[in-house]
Amino acid sequence: MPLTKINTSGIADDAITSAKIASGVVSASDVADGTLTTDKLADSAITTAKINDSAVTTAKINDSAVTLAKLSATGTKDATTFLRGDNTFAAAGLAWQAVVVADGSTQTTGVAGRGYFINTTSAAHTFVLPSSPTIGDTIALVDYAGTFDTNALTINPNGNKIEGGTLNMQLTGEREGVILTFTDATQGWLATSGINEGTDALSLVPYSVDFLVIAGGGGGGGSDTSVTRGGGGGAGGYRNSYSTETSGGGGSSETELTLSPGNVYTVTVGAGGSGGSGYANGTGKGTNGSNSSISGTGISTITSTGGGGGATYSSPINNNQAGNGGSGGGAAQNNTTAGTGTANQGFNGGGYSGSNPSDNAGGGGGAGEAGNTDATSDGGDGLSSSITGSAVSRGGGGGGSGNGITTPNGGTGGGGSGVNAIADGNGVSGTDNTGGGGGGSNTESGGSRTGGSGGSGVVILRMATANYSGTTTGSPTVSTDGSDTILTFNASGSYTA
Repeated sequence: MPLTKINTSGIADDAITSAKIASGVVSASDVADGTLTTDKLADSAITTAKINDSAVTTAKINDSAVTLAKLSATGTKDATTFLRGDNTFAAAGLAWQAVVVADGSTQTTGVAGRGYFINTTSAAHTFVLPSSPTIGDTIALVDYAGTFDTNALTINPNGNKIEGGTLNMQLTGEREGVILTFTDATQGWLATSGINEGTDALSLVPYSVDFLVIAGGGGGGGSDTSVTRGGGGGAGGYRNSYSTETSGGGGSSETELTLSPGNVYTVTVGAGGSGGSGYANGTGKGTNGSNSSISGTGISTITSTGGGGGATYSSPINNNQAGNGGSGGGAAQNNTTAGTGTANQGFNGGGYSGSNPSDNAGGGGGAGEAGNTDATSDGGDGLSSSITGSAVSRGGGGGGSGNGITTPNGGTGGGGSGVNAIADGNGVSGTDNTGGGGGGSNTESGGSRTGGSGGSGVVILRMATANYSGTTTGSPTVSTDGSDTILTFNASGSYTA
């Protein structure tokens, strides 16, 4: 009798493998409902290649069988997000957070898809945008208490860009708000809507700039006829905010400037004064140097006063007296009162010693000391500053003309030297762009002599390179020191912050 059936009891476990079943022999109709359970399937036995298209319908998926953990999409998977067509979870609208109260030190780091109420009643605040945003990410920021105008909200791009730039931005308007949307690496975050913002919800952050402003030095006094001597010109006024360096005249370091991006700041560099010629009434004295300054919207103008001119002999008395200025000019016979310096800019000129025109004329005052401090008729020394990255002395007074055989020195920092008693000669001019005073002239054997001209001034600005706009006029010298950029204006110009 032929064998037509084999009972299952006659088949050992695992005896029939998939390799022993011909394709198409077992069809779905041959499998009773419920007989093929998951515990009878080896792990990974059913691959996607073994599932016919459209074979798995929603009716064949149990409720709650597909969980968030079983989805491979990127992004935050929670109740506030939805799955986009690009297989990314995105926020469904903005999730508004509890009010952030600024304390002046703590920063807030934002999360895409959220809105933030910021209370700056007590202090300004910094909001840091997400470090790895994707296109379409949004964040909303709102002035909770109407105090952004007094305590601004700074927005840090966190290595990305805001409106195409890498600098921090600010919200500075009362009740201002903005929605920021990320685009790409080129433009970064853009303001896609705002309230109470004027023309643009975002403004660049003002930044600090150190300065050194030195005026033109005074000219030295002239001389004429036999044995007359001219006083030294005073140094230009010296004002400094860099580090802990002092200003002239014993003044302390000043407060740096705060510049607002987009504003134009005018730089004026003062010329040195002319040296006096001869000793005719009113023309023998040196002329004062011109002021240097920086000015613009939102800052108090920084002005340094030109150095005082040096005196010379005159008859009648007091027509060729020393000039007052940033630092004062040196005195001479018949005009024995030295010029006075300006507080926090420079020192007084040196006095006249003697009773004859041939005696010692005074040295001009310097930024660091009065005339005649180091020796009779010597100009006062200037001050050293490292605002450019290396130490440079500027603001020396001019030497007066003396009756000894030693040539009176100009003060360190660009002061011109005077002339000694055995020489007929013109005074030496102060060094340009130091504000040094001109030296006084000397006449021993007749003839008109001319005092040295004062050196021109200089204006130097130092700022973080990250803030430097690159927009200037007047061709300043641009250099760097560490993370800072330095602008040295040897002539007048401007800087657009």
